[in-house]
Amino acid sequence: MASPEPRPDSGSVIATLRQLIVDGHYSAGTRLAEIPVATALGVSRTPVRLAFRSLQQEGLLQLTGKRGFVVRAFSEEDVHCAVEVRGALEGLAARRLAERGLSDEVRATLRACVDEGAQLLAKGHLGEDDIGAWAQMNHRFHRTIVESTGSQVIADAIARNNHLPLASADSITIDRQALDREYQKLRFAQAQHQLVFDALERRESARVEMLMREHAYIGLRYASLFGLKPATTG
Repeated sequence: MASPEPRPDSGSVIATLRQLIVDGHYSAGTRLAEIPVATALGVSRTPVRLAFRSLQQEGLLQLTGKRGFVVRAFSEEDVHCAVEVRGALEGLAARRLAERGLSDEVRATLRACVDEGAQLLAKGHLGEDDIGAWAQMNHRFHRTIVESTGSQVIADAIARNNHLPLASADSITIDRQALDREYQKLRFAQAQHQLVFDALERRESARVEMLMREHAYIGLRYASLFGLKPATTG
């Protein structure tokens, strides 16, 4: 199997490695070492080291020995079940937030996330720097909804579920060989963010719960609409 082309930017190493695992470039049981991966991606060892730790927390990598990592085996059913659980939990969080109403601070944060997403996509295509920026914005959007409910029970349940492969809202996979189609996927995700924010502002609790449940499937059931591989292989 050919090695991936070197990538000069290091801001999206996590997304790059995640996609390589999903695509089977690094199959289950493969041992990963910092130097070979850093060389393949064209980055230094530091972002690779951080990526390994993040992907371990996501459940894609397992620590073996003192410093080694191997790719964890997981099934399509595992991924679908974990994503369904996240959708249910985030839907519950959004419903409770709609019922209690948005504070000025939460409203401003969510609005800023929606505006940032729109700005990222306004130029009509994705660049390498956009991937990391989208991931950070998406993390703030989901984290704000969950943390603003005031329920530690929901937050803890989501945190536990996030340790399963590809379950976390942060588990964004981007195919750099198909950035035009990935752009369309993110446009769809952006529209869903806008709808969620609208429903929260209107305090439409039932509607926003269903929107968040559906939003969880953006990387699974909608990828095929844009000619992309769904993130369900391991």
